[in-house]
Amino acid sequence: MKNWTLIMALGLLTLVFGVAAIANSVAATLTVTVFLGVLFVFAGAVQAYAAFRGHAAEHRLASILWGIVMLAIGVSFLANPVEGALSLTVVLLAFLLASGVIRLIIAWKMRTTPYFWGMLATGTITVLLGGYLAANFGAASLALIGFLFGIELLMSGAGLIILAVALRKS
Repeated sequence: MKNWTLIMALGLLTLVFGVAAIANSVAATLTVTVFLGVLFVFAGAVQAYAAFRGHAAEHRLASILWGIVMLAIGVSFLANPVEGALSLTVVLLAFLLASGVIRLIIAWKMRTTPYFWGMLATGTITVLLGGYLAANFGAASLALIGFLFGIELLMSGAGLIILAVALRKS
């Protein structure tokens, strides 16, 4: 099998997983939450271990505390993935609102440049998206992360397929 065929197969498989994630976005959200929980537990354990094994005593307490926080977040996500998904959605909501407001502030400062309308549009859309999520939090919170993950898988799969076609032609 040539390199491009392997990349094409990976792209097609990624597309299939993207469609599956969008089709069952709640399950995908819970899967992402559990996966993040495992990552947080692993990162927290490594952080705490490194803090105990490290030689710099002046930062040891902060490293140990940060490791414990990561472990606690990971265990929390693993123990209750639904609450973890809600927490992740709150973080995403805060990010959307903050980045939208920042874009609007930047747009205001750029009001004399040709970039004003583009920045204003992206800021407004991001704030409206955050507002929509806040208004429909109960309905959207368990499906949003899985849906966004599915979209990302679709884009990654399409990118891999494009790369495979380009490699095949060269």
